[in-house]
Amino acid sequence: MPSVLVVDDERSMREFLEILLSKENYSVTLAANGEEAIGFLEKDRFDLLITDIRMHDLNGIDVLKKAKALSPETIIIMISAFATAETAVEAMKEGAYDYIPKPFKVRDFKKIIKDALDSRRPTTARTEEKSIFNFGCLVGDSPQMKRVYDFIEKVGPTKSNVFISGESGTGKELVAKAIHRQSPRKDKPFVVINCAGIPENLIESELFGYKKGAFTGASTDKEGLFDVAHGGTVFLDEVGELTPAIQVKLLRVIQERTFTAVGGTEEKSVDVRFISATNKELENEVINGKFREDLFFRLNVIHVSMPPLRDRDGDLPLLAQYFLEKYSKELGKDVRKISAYALDILKQYSFPGNVRELENIIERSVALEASNIVLPESLTLSNFQREKTRENRRRGDLTSDGINLDEILAEVEKDYIIKGLEMAHGSKQRAAHLLGITMRSFRYRLEKLGLSAAGD
Repeated sequence: MPSVLVVDDERSMREFLEILLSKENYSVTLAANGEEAIGFLEKDRFDLLITDIRMHDLNGIDVLKKAKALSPETIIIMISAFATAETAVEAMKEGAYDYIPKPFKVRDFKKIIKDALDSRRPTTARTEEKSIFNFGCLVGDSPQMKRVYDFIEKVGPTKSNVFISGESGTGKELVAKAIHRQSPRKDKPFVVINCAGIPENLIESELFGYKKGAFTGASTDKEGLFDVAHGGTVFLDEVGELTPAIQVKLLRVIQERTFTAVGGTEEKSVDVRFISATNKELENEVINGKFREDLFFRLNVIHVSMPPLRDRDGDLPLLAQYFLEKYSKELGKDVRKISAYALDILKQYSFPGNVRELENIIERSVALEASNIVLPESLTLSNFQREKTRENRRRGDLTSDGINLDEILAEVEKDYIIKGLEMAHGSKQRAAHLLGITMRSFRYRLEKLGLSAAGD
């Protein structure tokens, strides 16, 4: 039973954490202030120390430093409703494992504690656990992604053409590669054809090759991408962008397994498996006459839809950590983890660019970060998106993932107190009157929200 020392000068918070941690089968010791906590640390050893930052006597940083001196092996997690980037950096430099904002989601808090204690286990055990949420280059253990993994294992060994739909950045090409690696063709070429990236006047010669003299500049014979892919897999990315003329020629390749080079007369046989993908609603393109129905049915023998990142329950922290480790290694940086504050911001973001956008954000964050932990200031989310996310949370939009009601109410309360102070020209007494609360209640709320220096 792991032992946990909780330090907080708010009785209600201590009691809440005691109940929460006891239910998770932790042995809990409570300290009402920093001095009491140091007394416990001098007598006993704890697996985990959870300490508030702002306390009346010794602050959390002082407790952190003393704890590290008395018990270097103890993992330390800081919690605070008054976080700043400077405090977070200082805490991490002094050896804190993480920095968690109040109010926090119980589910996230429990996971951070579990991960912190698991970090003490041997590396081999963590490596075995990590394989649970990796499938090739795909990362995630959400029910949505487990269904994708099952799909890949089932259809990989078959010969059938596969059609992958989904928003941009969801990992359609990674799924195509995983299917190829599960197939008997895994030792043969995997050829990616970006149907939207090849100019219309070049796509036919790129796909089918050309003969010498077929057009100006064709000084030699050239193999096409279908020649290169013989025996393997062709991945047609953004297949909905193909012109009607090329759609006709592609349909013939699928049906007859033959094609003719541009400027040539000899038919070539080709053995390839087709995997195609699009972020369009291709059925609507068929209905509108922009995509051939017969070609659509030839490509869409087996269909899988990739879930957007916002619908992948619990996968964001796994993906973020995966990209953090990847780019820390590639960029030669010693950035080890993502702070709870930064992760909280990422969880609130809608990610219109899905996994690809998350990867870009993490890469930039690692490149810009000066400490060994990614802080919110390193996240390059636009102010517009941050404000939009904050507004959605303030409205209390309820999703299938649930909401943090305490956090939403705290934001609403803070907004009204600030507006009250503005209307009262900084007078706390007048602001309390406008808000219909007592002066004592107003002072308490200011202190709780970190606004106690405001006004008279």
